[in-house]
Amino acid sequence: MIDIDKLLAGDRRMAARAISMIEDEDEDRQKLLSELFPHTGNVLTIGITGSPGAGKSSLTDALTRQARQQDLKVGIIAVDPTSPISGGALLGDRIRMQEHALDRGVFIRSMGTRGCLGGLARATKDAVKVLDAFGCNIIFIETVGVGQSELDIMHYADTTLVVLTPGAGDHVQTIKAGIMEIANIFVINKADLGNTGKMITDIEQMLDMSSHHNGWRPPIIKTVTTEEKGLPELWNMILTHKEYNETSGAQKENERKRVQQEVQELLEEKIQNQLKLKLSSNGNMWKLVESIVERNMDPYAAANKLLKEFLSI
Repeated sequence: MIDIDKLLAGDRRMAARAISMIEDEDEDRQKLLSELFPHTGNVLTIGITGSPGAGKSSLTDALTRQARQQDLKVGIIAVDPTSPISGGALLGDRIRMQEHALDRGVFIRSMGTRGCLGGLARATKDAVKVLDAFGCNIIFIETVGVGQSELDIMHYADTTLVVLTPGAGDHVQTIKAGIMEIANIFVINKADLGNTGKMITDIEQMLDMSSHHNGWRPPIIKTVTTEEKGLPELWNMILTHKEYNETSGAQKENERKRVQQEVQELLEEKIQNQLKLKLSSNGNMWKLVESIVERNMDPYAAANKLLKEFLSI
């Protein structure tokens, strides 16, 4: 069982158990999240996304160091590919971010995608709520690194960093739709490599042709995490974006969209589960399937017929 009071008081074991309960889809997870919800809404969430090999983990590590220098309590959710054998995260927090593993002011959790697309795990948004209630001031969400399809982070993060590296073909991606359009801040990591100037030019040209939501034009920050270069500038830009969101009203607007998205997802999930349950016990389903196979009915008419039956119940 989860002791809510202990979790709210900063008990790490309770926080870990709560996230495990969510990942395992425990039947009591909804009750847990309902009890935690009044204690949420106080955390700054930073999404860190980009192509594989861009240095997202090292950047997360470096930004955590910046946050800890200001005595902020940090949560890190690192989303990794799922092991086909154990179902867990293939990488994990024991490999990454060793410097912070023993820091009581940092809570690191690796999560496997478990088949979810979009670069995140299904339980990510609920894990954020747990760490929010746990008392974290800032949460870094590092996505799995799947490239252009990695867009879900825009529904979770207050500020999204898109991390690119020069000389790795990433400059081609700047003219594509998708991941390049969700950035609040562009980070050119490993900026000591060649072609950094070309990448900056490509991004600036793309930004010149794009409309900027809420009037914020994403800045471009160069970093070299191995040499601690550009990190104070990046940290300050994150705080600048936070202030901009608060003063422009974008924070409330983003929160409304986030809540609407979550309620819609929960509603769709519940409807889908109810449909599966009813379909499994509906004798007409198999008759309709047979009619479709025999070409006496089309799938669209069958779906409409079943929908009318369900709506009349």
